[in-house]
Amino acid sequence: MVNKKEFTQEDEDLLAELGVEVEVKQAKKYTNKEQRIIAGFEEIQQFVEEHGRLPRHGEDLDIFERLYAVRLDQIRKQEVCRTLLADLDPQGLLAATSDTDFTVADDLDDDELLAELGVTDEPESSIKNLRHVRTQAEKKAAEEIANRTVCDDFDDFRPLFDAVQRELAAGLRETIRFHKDDGYVQTDIEEEQFLIVGGQTAYVAEVGEVLKITAGQEDARLRVVYSNGTESNILRRSLIRAMYKDETSRFITDADRGPLFSGDLADDDQQSGTVYVLRSQSDHPTIAANREVIHKIGVTGNDVKKRVANAKNDATFLLAGVEIVATYQLANINRFKLEKVIHNFLEAANLEIDIKDRFGKPVTVREWFLVPVFIVDQLIDKIKDGTIKDYYYNPESASIER
Repeated sequence: MVNKKEFTQEDEDLLAELGVEVEVKQAKKYTNKEQRIIAGFEEIQQFVEEHGRLPRHGEDLDIFERLYAVRLDQIRKQEVCRTLLADLDPQGLLAATSDTDFTVADDLDDDELLAELGVTDEPESSIKNLRHVRTQAEKKAAEEIANRTVCDDFDDFRPLFDAVQRELAAGLRETIRFHKDDGYVQTDIEEEQFLIVGGQTAYVAEVGEVLKITAGQEDARLRVVYSNGTESNILRRSLIRAMYKDETSRFITDADRGPLFSGDLADDDQQSGTVYVLRSQSDHPTIAANREVIHKIGVTGNDVKKRVANAKNDATFLLAGVEIVATYQLANINRFKLEKVIHNFLEAANLEIDIKDRFGKPVTVREWFLVPVFIVDQLIDKIKDGTIKDYYYNPESASIER
């Protein structure tokens, strides 16, 4: 007996003369759900054929390989899937437990019931109820983000990332939340821009030639270097789309957005406060030994003399009188931010002085710095002209260096 497949009438007549009975075998029909299971399994089989091994789990692996590994696990767990695919598994993937337990063959098949893709055994579970099934565009975007390579010249970029971290800590830069309501199409990514995406600080090192895309829109290929030492050549729109989908994505502002305050007060300026430099009259051993170079530096919106009038009763001032060494007026500025910039810049010279307050309770005072007054003069000048980001304080040489 011969199963009837694609025989012509001539073939059938010849077989009849030879006494061979032709059996008409109906092709098996699958439900939509079964077809998706089979199609998914075929993707796994194709992966095995191309790579000569089973798909594996692991955060460092390609996202689709990880998906195939989860899918295969789910198929093996469900009897309905194993039964459906039993005759469609010449590679032996359903029973394989290692890369040596299967053979590479031509035909393939699989399961889309996996929880990763949202298909369950519930009666209503179908293509319409799939969860987490991404469009081709989403898959491509995810693939581009995941497709990073080692940045061979990362040492050239490392100082930039270090500087950004210092400037963020000093308040010279800020992070701005990505406004998803604005839509990523209107957002532009420029060369030398820093941003945060996928938990990594990213630097746009290069912007390639403009590419014409559909609907008269443009795009460009970017070289993006990440703070973990990797890089990617990603399309600008794909990077923006990744930020759009990342709840924690942020832009990092430039450090040179203008001086923090003007050098002179105009007639219509509102005086916002004063930077003050104080010298303590305390007999604390540390102060007494270095009185000429230990100073308290702060910012106040009040009159400085009023601010220090009660110094003898205030642990912040070491429970002693103070001498006002220098003051610098400022206008139209955030006092809190400016004080943070100053304190962070001089952090290497910060002192922690242990005293007892007027109630006898031990406290640690941290707002005093081992720094000469001329350094404060230079610091204020560089804040005014907006170049402070290019310098740091070297306490060993008592100098501000580029």
